[in-house]
Amino acid sequence: MQTTDPPGRAPRRSDARSNRRRILAAARQKLRDDPDASLDSIALAAGIARRTLYGHFSNRRALIAELTQEAAQALQEAFAATRVPGTDPLETMTRMALAAWAVGDQYRMLISLGRRHLGEETIRATLAPARAEAVAAIRRGQHEGVFADHVPAPVLTQALEALMLALAAENTVSTWADPTGEAAATAFLVAAGVAPQIASRRVRSVLREHVVAVPR
Repeated sequence: MQTTDPPGRAPRRSDARSNRRRILAAARQKLRDDPDASLDSIALAAGIARRTLYGHFSNRRALIAELTQEAAQALQEAFAATRVPGTDPLETMTRMALAAWAVGDQYRMLISLGRRHLGEETIRATLAPARAEAVAAIRRGQHEGVFADHVPAPVLTQALEALMLALAAENTVSTWADPTGEAAATAFLVAAGVAPQIASRRVRSVLREHVVAVPR
């Protein structure tokens, strides 16, 4: 019984993996700049034939579905990289805000394109693990008097998420730039009910420790 691939199979598989990576990279760039970018334009940007793209993704929805899964995984990995046992709620949320900022483009695209093409329920399910972690941190901070408690933790978390998405969008399309996420994370904490001076000091402290290592 043959247990190895026939000659030529491995290179074809390697080429297919390379093409898929190129398609996804081109799609992230094109769809970030133009949410209505066509599959043909994505194929052109990836430097591949149209039929090659369709060999990997039969339609636009399939491509966007993979991009949203990729973005959700990037967000979860970014959150996981910031977990430090024993940290207080303020530091936990600071780390999470900076982590979200580090994958901001993917995160923003996941929300905007996913809602348009996959539906709100799909996006809600995709983001459920990351959102649950954020809600838990906010709830703990509310119980300890660190964050505002005028609305329930899930509601406050959704509002803070919307703020970060709006700031990420401005960071992309306007002249305002926040490469480290210092301003965005500070605004996030202030919106959560933290005094501006305390928020600023904590964000700067975390950034000095280089705890968020996820590249943009």
